[in-house]
Amino acid sequence: MISPGCTNCYAMRMAGRLQAMEHRSYEGVTRKSGTRQIWTGKLHFNVSALEIPLRWRQPRRVFVNSMSDLFQDGVPANFIKKVWGVMERAHWHSFQVLTKRPDNMRDVLKAANLQPLENVWLGTSVESADYIERIKVLRTIPAAVRFVSFEPLLGAVGRPSLSGIHWAIVGGESGPSARPMEPAWVTAIQENCEKHRTAFFFKQWGGVNKKKSGRKLNGRTWDAYPRPLLFAAE
Repeated sequence: MISPGCTNCYAMRMAGRLQAMEHRSYEGVTRKSGTRQIWTGKLHFNVSALEIPLRWRQPRRVFVNSMSDLFQDGVPANFIKKVWGVMERAHWHSFQVLTKRPDNMRDVLKAANLQPLENVWLGTSVESADYIERIKVLRTIPAAVRFVSFEPLLGAVGRPSLSGIHWAIVGGESGPSARPMEPAWVTAIQENCEKHRTAFFFKQWGGVNKKKSGRKLNGRTWDAYPRPLLFAAE
């Protein structure tokens, strides 16, 4: 667990279930700690799955590694280069790569000389003001679209500079142990996005029953997406 946003991660629960079902890709990745699942740090590299997007003929928006972090410690640069190569070949899709380790992302992409791709969006997670520095690091990485996922939003983030950030996603934590999200935290981000002309997407209020709590902010839904253009790093 790299920061508090990981505490109630859906991926840990799902990985625990898949591990119990003896799914080979999840063997040994979690263990029980009391009533909770936690990561063990074991990594699996499913090379055979890499080229699946090349078989999808209709354009899709693909969330890369939805159950893990492509730039977590221990992922070899050669594997990341293979992922990058598939995204380049599958140019008709849009790929969203989200990490809690933007410093790793910056260093690996630079060392491997992986150039920005017009169909690849790079983002980082920020759950509270304690992790604002991740935005500053992300801003230094060349990308067609840079985005910040304020999810799960666990505290106020204030009004950090969103210069060079093209999209912001905000969402509350959901599930049986969900921590609350204050409306003022969300409104501050939305207003900050307007100031910086950053597309704003409000995903959910979350809570134990996320369907009941809905996803309206100030009486409306917010579903903006950025226009993918190639921007240099600052």
